Amino acid sequence: MVEIKQDGNGVVFRVKVQPRASKNGLAGDLAGVLKIRLTAPPVDGAANEACCKFLAEIFATAKSNVEILSGHTGRNKLIRVADVTVQQARALLEK
Repeated sequence: MVEIKQDGNGVVFRVKVQPRASKNGLAGDLAGVLKIRLTAPPVDGAANEACCKFLAEIFATAKSNVEILSGHTGRNKLIRVADVTVQQARALLEK
């Protein structure tokens, strides 16, 4: 199960990004970390941009509510999504 923590008015969780995948999608749980496949390449911040956009679509929120807190240059990232509760996040990620 993905480890999701409440943080102010949003949630924080870890993701592992797989860039240059054949299609965007959730790839499951890796020891409490959400794995995400993205078609974007890991150059010039394209994968980070795609990650925020993809998660905004999943959580049905504005892209500005999704923030990468750490891991800008690596595959492992810490993500904050504003205006979402832990229960809402779990429900949306389990779909």
